[in-house]
Amino acid sequence: MSCAALYNDRVTTYARRVVKTGRYPDTGDLCGELHILACKRHLRDLDNERTSDFPYYWDPDAAERVLDFAETLTLAEGAEPKPLKLMDCQAFDVGCTFGWKKVQNDARRFRQRYKSISRQQGKTMENGVLGTYIAGFAGYMHGKLFTVATKKRQARLAWEEMAKFVQIDPDLGELFDVKDYKSTILALETMCTIDALSRESGLDDGFRSIFASIDELHQHRDNKIYKAIYNGTRSLRETLVSMITTRGDKLNSFCKEMDDYCKKVLQGLTTAHDLFVDIYCLDDKDDIWDERNWSKACPFTCADPERLETLRQDAQRARDMGGSELRDFLTKCLNMWVKNTDDQFVDPDAWQECGKDGRKLQQIVESGCRDCWVGLDLSSGGDLTTLALEFPMAGGKYYLYSHSFMPRGRLEEHVETDIAPYDLWEQMDLITVTGGAMDFMNDYKFIVSHLAELKERFDLNFLGIGIDPHNAAGVMQDLEAFGCPVTLITQSARNLNDATVAVQLLTKSGALEYDPGNELLTWSMTNAAIVRNSFEEIKVDKKPGAKFKRIDPVDAIIDAHALMLLSTGGEAALDVDNEVENYLKLMGWS
Repeated sequence: MSCAALYNDRVTTYARRVVKTGRYPDTGDLCGELHILACKRHLRDLDNERTSDFPYYWDPDAAERVLDFAETLTLAEGAEPKPLKLMDCQAFDVGCTFGWKKVQNDARRFRQRYKSISRQQGKTMENGVLGTYIAGFAGYMHGKLFTVATKKRQARLAWEEMAKFVQIDPDLGELFDVKDYKSTILALETMCTIDALSRESGLDDGFRSIFASIDELHQHRDNKIYKAIYNGTRSLRETLVSMITTRGDKLNSFCKEMDDYCKKVLQGLTTAHDLFVDIYCLDDKDDIWDERNWSKACPFTCADPERLETLRQDAQRARDMGGSELRDFLTKCLNMWVKNTDDQFVDPDAWQECGKDGRKLQQIVESGCRDCWVGLDLSSGGDLTTLALEFPMAGGKYYLYSHSFMPRGRLEEHVETDIAPYDLWEQMDLITVTGGAMDFMNDYKFIVSHLAELKERFDLNFLGIGIDPHNAAGVMQDLEAFGCPVTLITQSARNLNDATVAVQLLTKSGALEYDPGNELLTWSMTNAAIVRNSFEEIKVDKKPGAKFKRIDPVDAIIDAHALMLLSTGGEAALDVDNEVENYLKLMGWS
């Protein structure tokens, strides 16, 4: 008999039933595979508890205490107050978070919590329950608790849930003091405080919180709020950073990185004993229009006929209208990651596939490829500057190499403004940081030197150098010393259209190759969007509202490819046509 079979508490009984049937016990509706994996993880951990490899144990009484507390609360919102009754899946998430303990000191096992589920499923209310319980009844004195988000209005949502619990309940009203004007709640017996914080209202490093609710993680442009909160908890015996979110369309985001990591935890591909994870979403091959699948992402909505009918109407409108209405339905109602490809230069998955072989420049040269086209993007001031090499290979394929430059005096500034790890990329030899701490302008001599070093080290044959005319005057004479044509590539949609389209199609058909370790190149590829002129000719630009998301490596690559097309004369159009045909065949449309 497994150890899991010895427990009959509410959390464990639920987990067993979900794993056995694939359905929510209280409604009979279908569960998603990731939620089932969360239940399997609990049962698997029970079988391993109190071992040398797994020094944790399950305390069902601790789980029941927080669930009992939750169901003494009153929901103030609505036509009239009503007692809080957790759905079984909510009881699993809340109870599991509090029931696991460390053998070493009996502190809670989980220090972090990630829950992803559709909108209006009660996740903010859950964080309100957790915060109220920890502040008043967890036994910690003078602790600090926070509800945090990018905007103060969003940060107050979980805070307001706690305030409503207190204000509607006379017993809790004697134990807590709500100061709405300060967005502060004081637990009178423990002297713990609950504050609503946001980036716009001064959230910074140094917070030592015993609980933090981080709301709508998909709206965070980076991990700074998460790190500001979590970094302050390391010295605490126990803490809980509870991240809640609905998925979105920003695939190049901290939330997507966290979501991917949490999926690996559930799948057993990585270990994170201090992180509780539950993700409610449709499975990969589910029919999104089959309403039987919707409960996987929105169990609360699907448990009520009236709420379900509203969801049906939303689905029909999304199906009829498509576009942004469909994207909104997929993300907010079905909790799916959706690629916003309206202006995307390349598909991130297709780009990642191009790097699957993982070859570096050394290996390409050793295979016999030494001829290459050079593209240079010479940014002004102290911005990122990049050179790119494009190597023609057999079968109409190309290998891409890029390297970037930035003055030392601008490094720290750009790490902050761009939310990009240039300092780490310097250590990875993806960027050369030039000069000293007081150097703020690009020195193009470093680019020329790097080109010369590459040429000599790998015995390269430069077929030509394509360069953005902007700021080119100061480097033209040095480039001519390489003994190959140097061509100014005008940065207009008319001049760059063929090269831009060609690079897009080469990516889609898998005809490009690059070193996947070049994170800077991939970062810039995912930052790039397409813009059109009145003739529907295209070029790349930064995405709207993404002023500091650099695309200089992309510009350099397109300059190199534009020079190649220009130098082959009439073959340019033929190359584009061939790539279109190859792509159609790849997709099964030709």
